[in-house]
Amino acid sequence: MQSCPLRSSVVGSYPFPGWLELASQNLERFGPKDLEELQEDAVIAAVHDQREAGLDVITDGEQTRLDFNLSFYGHLEGISLESEAPRRFGPPAHDQRGKHEVTGTLAAPKGLGCVVEFQRLQRVAPPGQALKVSVPGPYTMSGRLLPNAQYPDRYALTEALLPIIRTELSRLVEAGCPEICVDEPSMSCYGHREDKKRLVDIFNRTVESARGRCRLATHLCFGNYKGRAIGGRKAAVLFPEFLEMHVDEMHIEMANTCFTEIALIEQVARRMDAAVGIIDVKSYAIESPEEIAQRVRMCLKHAPPERLVFAPDCGLSQTARWASREKLKNMVAGIRQVKKSLGVA
Repeated sequence: MQSCPLRSSVVGSYPFPGWLELASQNLERFGPKDLEELQEDAVIAAVHDQREAGLDVITDGEQTRLDFNLSFYGHLEGISLESEAPRRFGPPAHDQRGKHEVTGTLAAPKGLGCVVEFQRLQRVAPPGQALKVSVPGPYTMSGRLLPNAQYPDRYALTEALLPIIRTELSRLVEAGCPEICVDEPSMSCYGHREDKKRLVDIFNRTVESARGRCRLATHLCFGNYKGRAIGGRKAAVLFPEFLEMHVDEMHIEMANTCFTEIALIEQVARRMDAAVGIIDVKSYAIESPEEIAQRVRMCLKHAPPERLVFAPDCGLSQTARWASREKLKNMVAGIRQVKKSLGVA
């Protein structure tokens, strides 16, 4: 149970500043020190926006990553990074993302880069600020790799990635990271057709190196590539099995499904903190503080304040920065309205 009732947080990603988008298309023009400066300045910008909004918990906005997980493949040995998109034209969707060929034994002897990300965030964030790092889980990462004779299916690839990510979590804890979110959106997108107990077992074995050593969270969503979902937008099919995940906090999308599954948080709150996606990252309608306050009060009918955390539905990387700023500011303002009425700090 968290010590900050009606806690405000984010999932992980935040929009790149426009200058970083431009720079990322011209990386060959920069030297190593230039790139370090670019990365740190981008994190400073993300920290500034989140702090200005008044969030209780912030991240580095995943400013040094390509998407929430794609840059991790650059740290892996045993794959070819020359993936080819199967479809290049037409409306943006998940099938425009290519998959990497596996060429050898999967390994990441130098880690996945999360410790460096955390240390950078720690350096630029003000003292006392609650910090979080998000790490993609092995089942989700396996989805962008092509099976072969050595790893004949997705589960074999997952098992090969699992110890790599488990080690990364341990390294983060040892570096002093107080809060880690293990993102497994593929589990929530495809769990309805898979063995849910098997997925939970994979998740629990992944986080065992960090369990009890930091605050552990997970994020369940329906996909958000280019602002598009890929899953069926039904979380109830994952329960009760997913309640066995070894986490302190479980985040579920709610806003873009108009809170039709709000009763689920009652089940979650009996076992762990319920993090509610209260901002729709797929919409450019800016929720007012009053709308947010109304949603918070609706959640309070299903869980006590000390069990509730509020965040956007998903990471904000696919939402324009101007909208992300306004949405976060109004989210915190609405939460504060309710806190004031309840007399909680």
